[in-house]
Amino acid sequence: MLRVIWERLKQGHRTIAYPKAPPALPERYRGCPVLSPEKCGADCDRCVSVCPTQAIEKKGNSLRLDLGRCLFCGDCEEACSSGAIRFGQDHRLAVRNREDLMMEGRALRLAESLDRKARRLFGRSLKLRQVSAGGCNACEADVNVLNTVVFDLGRFGIQFVASPRHADGLLITGPVPANVRLALQKTYAAVPAPKIVIAVGACAVSGGPYYDHADVLSGRSDLPPVDLFVPGCPPHPVTILDGLLRLLDRL
Repeated sequence: MLRVIWERLKQGHRTIAYPKAPPALPERYRGCPVLSPEKCGADCDRCVSVCPTQAIEKKGNSLRLDLGRCLFCGDCEEACSSGAIRFGQDHRLAVRNREDLMMEGRALRLAESLDRKARRLFGRSLKLRQVSAGGCNACEADVNVLNTVVFDLGRFGIQFVASPRHADGLLITGPVPANVRLALQKTYAAVPAPKIVIAVGACAVSGGPYYDHADVLSGRSDLPPVDLFVPGCPPHPVTILDGLLRLLDRL
């Protein structure tokens, strides 16, 4: 027993200091894209042609990037020799409205908090039911990581629960295939009102690599309304945590 205690003391404090201190991210981390359309040649569209989800639009010297469809694969940055598009280190990506993920000559409008009444209900204790709607397990893994000692999501009063009847909202990952639609609708209906919905990852936001596929329902109006969009493929755990804290006005 003494040896176990000694080993634990040697490990020290493992929980990251965020949000009190900036997160330590690896050098190769791809964060929020930075667009510099003034560097773009009028007759160049290499970034458009290599994008696997058609997330980039170009008209003349103007660039438009749909961050909700971006897979952060880096193909556009590699194809652009002039540096008109590159990935920065900013982990802050979560927004409240789908339209705010359309990047075109302006900074990303980060998520605003819930209204005062909702913050009184969820601000100190938020229970979420995670729904994997056809995901590849990448986003699911990064969501699960939030429960580890490194991120310790529980210190903010946010927890994942086993039943939607015990939840305040849903956290959805995956592109929502047609055969999952009914299950998702029933899960949403089982959550007592008022409730919130969080879409995590490019698949949940827009369908990701399956964008506009006939059997993929992400982004359709007949699905539960989304209160927070967290783009990425998959989004870094700190990005998800940042979005949740912004939603609850904890930053």
